[in-house]
Amino acid sequence: MLVNMKDLLRGAQEGGYAVGSFSVANMEMVRGVIAAAEETKAPIILQIAEVRLNHSPLALIGPLMVAAAKEAAVPVAVHLDHGLTLPTIKLALSLGFTSVMFDGSHLPLEENIAMTRQVAALARPYGAAVEAEIGCVGGSEDGSEDIAMRCTDPAQAERFARETGVDALAVAIGNAHGNYKDTPHLRFDILERIRDLVEVPLVLHGGTGILPEEFVRCYKTGIKKINIATATFDAVERSVREAYAAGEIKGYYDLHSAEIRGAYENAKKHIEIFATGGHA
Repeated sequence: MLVNMKDLLRGAQEGGYAVGSFSVANMEMVRGVIAAAEETKAPIILQIAEVRLNHSPLALIGPLMVAAAKEAAVPVAVHLDHGLTLPTIKLALSLGFTSVMFDGSHLPLEENIAMTRQVAALARPYGAAVEAEIGCVGGSEDGSEDIAMRCTDPAQAERFARETGVDALAVAIGNAHGNYKDTPHLRFDILERIRDLVEVPLVLHGGTGILPEEFVRCYKTGIKKINIATATFDAVERSVREAYAAGEIKGYYDLHSAEIRGAYENAKKHIEIFATGGHA
C-alpha cells in the first residue's frame, strides 16, 4: 500500500528500528525490493535520485514505482532522492510521490533554508513529506564526483530543522555516497549531539559499505531512514554476472529473474540489519 514517509518514520521512532530506502532503476529492481519487504513483512521506501533520471526518466519510472507501492502487501513510501531542481520536484509530486528531498547541502546555510522552505510549500498541498540535508556527505550520488565530506554542525542542524519544518533531516557524520575507498569512521559523538537537539527523524545517506554493527548503532542513535543505493546496483550486477557464469541465462527472462533476485537479496539483507521485519 502506498503510504506517506512521515508515517513510516514515526513508526521507526516508536519501534526502535530504521526503514530502508532503496534506490531503484527499473521494474526488476522494484519487484525485487518489494518481494523482500513482503516476505519479511517490512515497511520500506522506494526512491530514485534526480541524477539517475537520464537513465530512468521520471515520467516513466515514477508511475511504475507508485503503482508498485499501491499493489504491495506492505506499506511502501515513494521518494524522490536528492532533488536538485524545482521542476523535477514538482513532477515527482504530481506523479504521486509521497515524499521529496531537496538537496541544498552545497548551498550556504541561509540559502539552503530558504530553498527548503520553498520546497516544503510545494509539497504541502500534496500532503507529501519533505527531507533535506545539512552538512555535506562525501562522494556523489552517481559516482561522478569525489566531494569532500563536511560533518553536520549540530547547532546548525537544530536551527535548520526548526526554521524549515522538514519531516526528515539527512546529516553528515563521516558517511559517503558510493563505494568507500577506506573503512568509514562514523562520528557517533556528532550524531548523538544532533539527536539531542533535533526532534525530526534523522537520515543516513551513503549506507553502502557501512558495517552491520554500525548500522545498528546508527538506528539506536536517532537514524530512522537509511539510504541504500550503490549496494543495490552492485548486487543486481553481481547477480547477473553470477547467473551468466553458472550458465543459468538462456534468454531474456532468465536475465530478468537474475536482476530481481539481486535486488531481493540485497534488500532482504538490509531489512534484517535494520530490524524492520515484522513491522508492516
